[in-house]
Amino acid sequence: MSEDRLEQCVLDLHRIGVVKFGSFTLKSGMQSPVYFDLRTIVSHPKILETVAELLWAARPDTRHDLVCGVAYTGLPIATVMSLKQNLPMLIRRKETKSYGTKKLVEGEYREGQRCLVVEDVIVSGGSVYETVETLVQLGLEVKDAVVFLDRQHGGAANLTALGINVVSVLDMTKLMSILVKHDRITPETDALVREFVATHNTTTIATKTSDKPASDQKHLTFESRLAAAAAQPVAHALLALMASKKTNLCVAADVTTSRELLSLADQVGPHICLLKTHVDILEDFTPDTVDKLKTLAEKHNFLLFEDRKFGDIGSTVARQYGGGLYATAEWAHLVTAHGLPGDGVIKGLMSAAGGRLRGCILVAQMSSEGALTSQGYAEGCIRMAASHRSFVAGFVSQSRVTSDPGFILMTPGVQINKTGDDLGQQASYVSPRAAVLERGADVIIVGRGVTKAEDPAAAAQTYKEEAYAAYTERITQT
Repeated sequence: MSEDRLEQCVLDLHRIGVVKFGSFTLKSGMQSPVYFDLRTIVSHPKILETVAELLWAARPDTRHDLVCGVAYTGLPIATVMSLKQNLPMLIRRKETKSYGTKKLVEGEYREGQRCLVVEDVIVSGGSVYETVETLVQLGLEVKDAVVFLDRQHGGAANLTALGINVVSVLDMTKLMSILVKHDRITPETDALVREFVATHNTTTIATKTSDKPASDQKHLTFESRLAAAAAQPVAHALLALMASKKTNLCVAADVTTSRELLSLADQVGPHICLLKTHVDILEDFTPDTVDKLKTLAEKHNFLLFEDRKFGDIGSTVARQYGGGLYATAEWAHLVTAHGLPGDGVIKGLMSAAGGRLRGCILVAQMSSEGALTSQGYAEGCIRMAASHRSFVAGFVSQSRVTSDPGFILMTPGVQINKTGDDLGQQASYVSPRAAVLERGADVIIVGRGVTKAEDPAAAAQTYKEEAYAAYTERITQT
């Protein structure tokens, strides 16, 4: 999909009044400062054609025998796709006919055929789900849906959890970025909409035939969770990286010199998805250390994760994160934060991120003995994260604190040879297999098991293989 073509399409949609700003009541009952009315394109054939072509280009790379648009706006879009791709089309009615054949679905089909669902906009994903459910009841295989705009209200996560792979052409964040770039809206309007998206990103779908929970990441592949994590760029990038590199290992590089840090990063880099650092314990930290670390991260394809555990009021956190000696926002893709100060800590981090590809991991539970992270505290962190999906990528936890596929769970204190220390680390380390299968970890965090090994690279490879094998086993469990 051409970015230039997408941008021009967005500008054309804004020009004909598809994108509106003000105060609107959505179907879900939410009051929104922005409305996206794609029905207008039926009066603009060239724009309708472009929308259909962008949707077709974005579709999952799977063979489809049929296409079905969600009533009503999905119908003309699906019609264009059907004509241009010579792909048979089905029509699902809003309600069953009370006369004639009394069909709910019109068109010819055979049991077992694969159908691609097309939708204009998703909020909760309910309309897509209803269409999929109807088609599945007819014996069709429906695994994929393409949507033009994801409003980022949790719809993608809801559908992903129900086994529907959703791909969107753009989301609200991308839409606003394009309009700001071309001076179609003011920065104030952009900020208003982004704040609305950040605070209204959880919805539910009322299912009929499925007793599957509305959000469940345990049996989902990293790839199938990409749509659910679309609101958080780092979470999205990390899931894609873990799937392509076949690793869910994070090494905790708790060393005290830059030479040790860089040497370790170079050795374990081929085997990890994340390198967790504590740069404030380096005795010889300089900006040159960071430059070399970034080079190694690019060389070996892993992300940088600074375990700073921010935990102050928003204004202080913003200054700590954005500047000072370590200037963490300049180089770390992810940082840890405590939820104790409330969501001000997240807002402070967001304000200092400066539009970079950044996110935070909330510490919901700790592996240290006597930790005061109670169940109530963990639940509070989950609620905070749900209100700030655009910045919170996941949690550090010792258990499966959430089943939401959009959040990544990271479990520390993982070691194959179980030992403890005398500084509060739990004596009962958890194995990679137990962390992933029993505790629900997506990523295992390993420190001494790698850093103290005679051959860190070989140790990292062993942990990587054990953790990824456990993940593979988990997603195939019934």
